[in-house]
Amino acid sequence: MRSRPEHHPAPLLPAALLAVLLVAGCSHIAYYAQAISGHLDVMRASRPIAEVIVDPASDPTLREQLEQVRAIRDFASRELALPENHSYRTYADLERPYVVWNVFAAPEFSLDPLRWCLLMVGCVSYRGYYDRLDAERFAAELRQQGYETFIGGVPAYSTLGHFADPVLNTFLRLGTLEVARTVFHELAHQLVFVPGDTQFNESFATAVENEGMRRWMMVRASAEQRSVFATQRARQAALAGLMHAFRKEFAALYASDRTADQQRVAKLLLFSALRGDYANLKASWGGYTGYDTVFDDQLNNARLVALALYSELVPAFEALLAECRQDLPLFYQRVATLAALDADSRRAALTRLLVTASDSVEESADIAAATASE
Repeated sequence: MRSRPEHHPAPLLPAALLAVLLVAGCSHIAYYAQAISGHLDVMRASRPIAEVIVDPASDPTLREQLEQVRAIRDFASRELALPENHSYRTYADLERPYVVWNVFAAPEFSLDPLRWCLLMVGCVSYRGYYDRLDAERFAAELRQQGYETFIGGVPAYSTLGHFADPVLNTFLRLGTLEVARTVFHELAHQLVFVPGDTQFNESFATAVENEGMRRWMMVRASAEQRSVFATQRARQAALAGLMHAFRKEFAALYASDRTADQQRVAKLLLFSALRGDYANLKASWGGYTGYDTVFDDQLNNARLVALALYSELVPAFEALLAECRQDLPLFYQRVATLAALDADSRRAALTRLLVTASDSVEESADIAAATASE
């Protein structure tokens, strides 16, 4: 991954990654090897965006898209106080829809995800593969061991500032707004990252992404685009609320003293109820189908886990941002303080913030109801 013409970290990378292989256990060597190979392929495919834009052989549509990317990248550092570095200043076309495929796994009667402890990032609730077939093979092995699995395509990942992460065709193809979401989210990981706490990391980055999008839309979007964006945010919030409520029901079921057969029956009924409530929610959206894939045949404990990683703690971080009066540098300082706590203290602090967020939502609802009755 060439970060910029005057600096090339790539020659140093193989030696560092070779060291990773030397300290890895035998069972992990194959996994690390595919990760090294896949990452090096991404690096080799990267070109400076400025070079792509001036290249007469570049597709005109691509040049226009990359001009928009430059504006997004500048906005991220200038307006969101995100790192000013060479990440997202290069572009790579990987000629596939996703950069990696993540495998999630959970037991039949639990929402506690299977975790893998990896060098540098700690223990995480997923395992990523650059080749979908590798992900499918690994998922099949886990299913043979009795786990439920979910494979999710990932359009972007962060190297946490160790390398200049490129803009990829895998998320550029999704449009300008998705590029902005991705850049804001992934740059947030470079600011604060807690090894071993996936939910904290992803929820924090999602909160930054949401605030970044709100500010970006205010200055760069038309009234119609802002309206569409607000509608989408409302749908996301409604879906997150639905999934959160059902995760609590599943957790209560799995913690009960029912027999395995009784839990299986109750579990099927809960998934059926979840799909039914989603159908009602979709109807209230006028039939919007954007989340239908969530409720396909892969809907199981592993998918519930995957969804929770990105949404469960977002209200806590947004409550903290509100306490900071939307001052992002101050917010980042507060988040860094949370990150420095031990796991139990960090979770307790976030739980308190979740209560604050819940109280705020209820207060807003009461005000809205009172206003409507006047």
